[in-house]
Amino acid sequence: MRPFPRAARRRLAVASLAGVVSLGVLTAPYAQADDHKLKDRQKHVQSQIHHASRDLDESSARMRRAAAAVEAAKAELDQARRELGAAKAKRDAASLRDQQMQEKLQQAEARLAQTQSDLAQGQQAVTDQRDQVTDTVTSIYEQGDPQLLAFSSMLDAQSPADLTRRMEANNVIVGRETRAYDSLHAAEVLLQVREDEVQQARDEVEVQREEAAQHLVVMRELVEQTHRAKDAVREKVRSRRSAEQAAERARARDKAQLQRLQARERAIKERILRQAQRAARSHGGYHGRTVGFLERPVLNSYVTSPYGWRVHPIYHYWGLHDGDDFHAPCGTPLHAAGSGTVMSEYYSSVWGNRLYLNLGVVNGKNVTVIYNHLTRYAVGRGAHVGRGQVVGYAGTTGWSTACHLHFTVMVNGQAVNPQPWF
Repeated sequence: MRPFPRAARRRLAVASLAGVVSLGVLTAPYAQADDHKLKDRQKHVQSQIHHASRDLDESSARMRRAAAAVEAAKAELDQARRELGAAKAKRDAASLRDQQMQEKLQQAEARLAQTQSDLAQGQQAVTDQRDQVTDTVTSIYEQGDPQLLAFSSMLDAQSPADLTRRMEANNVIVGRETRAYDSLHAAEVLLQVREDEVQQARDEVEVQREEAAQHLVVMRELVEQTHRAKDAVREKVRSRRSAEQAAERARARDKAQLQRLQARERAIKERILRQAQRAARSHGGYHGRTVGFLERPVLNSYVTSPYGWRVHPIYHYWGLHDGDDFHAPCGTPLHAAGSGTVMSEYYSSVWGNRLYLNLGVVNGKNVTVIYNHLTRYAVGRGAHVGRGQVVGYAGTTGWSTACHLHFTVMVNGQAVNPQPWF
C-alpha cells in the first residue's frame, strides 16, 4: 500500500541522491576507503528514484480512475476557461476596432456631406459668375465695340494729355471685361476642385463601409466563438461535477471496504493480544536487543515507501502508512522475518492476499509481521516456519498497481516502524 504522493517521493529521492553525492564530495579527502560504499549507495538511491516513479498511491483502482477523471476534468475546465478568456479578449478587441471603424465611417460621411455642400455652393457661384460676366460684357458692348470706340476716341483727342485720359478710360473698360472672365475661370477651377473632393469623399465612404461590412462578419464569428466557449465551460463544469460525484461514490465504497477490513483486523488483534497475555503470564519468549531480530523479508531489495504519517494524495486525510514497501517484482520469494506460526491468511479487496506470521513474545510483547499483496502463498494457516523460509511470493493484488511487498510489524497489535528491527 503506497499513500506517499508520487511527486513528493520523487523529490525526496532526488534530495536523498543530492545528499549522498554532496556527502561523497565533502568527505572524499578523508574517507577514500568508503568510495566503493558511497557509489553503492548512489546506485541504490538512483534505483529508488527509478522505482519511485512506479510507486502509486494507496487506493482502489476504481478510486484512482475516479481521481484521474476529476483531475482531467479540472484540466479541461481550466483549458475551457482559458479559451473563453481568449475569445472574450478577441471579441472585446474587435468591438473596440468596430467602434473605431464606425467613427471613421461617420467622419467620412461628414466630410462627404461637407464637400457636397461646398460643391453645391461652387455650382451656384459659377452660375452667378456667368450671369455677371454676361451682364458686364452686354453693358460694355451696348456702348459699341470697345476697340472701335477706343480708336475713335484716340482720333478725337485734342492734346497728348487728352489722349492719355482717353487711353486710360479704354483700359478701364477692357479691364472690366478681363476681370469678369478671370473671376468666371477661377470659379470654374474651384468648382472642379470641389467635384474632385466630393469624389474622393465618396470613395473614402465606400472603403469605410466595405471594411465595416467585412468586420461585421468577423464580429459575428467572434461572438459565436464566445458563445461556444461559454457552452464549453458549462459542459466542463458539468463534467467536473459528474467526475467529483463519481469520485465521492468511489470514496464511499472504499471507505466501506476499509471499515469491513478494520473489523476483521480488530478480531485478529484480539487474538494477538490474548496470545500476548498468555505469553506474559508464562514469562516466556525472547528477551534482549531487538536490532537485528528480524530478517529482511525480500533479499537484496530496498524500501520504496517507508513507514510514517502523511497526507493521502487522493483521499486527503492524515493517515499512517503502517509499514515499509519493498521493491519486489511479481513472483519474488518472500522470506519469514523470524521463526513463528502462520496465524491467518485471507484475501482482502484492500490488501490483496494477506499473511499474518506470529513470531511470539519479544521482551514481554507479542510481535506479528504481515505480508500484503501476495500473488500466492507458500505456507498455510497453522504452519510453523523457520527464519528465512519462503512464506509466499510478491504480487500486486488488492489496492496496488505494481508488484511489491507491503511489510508491517505489529507489537501487541499496534503497527510500528520495521526499520529498527532489522
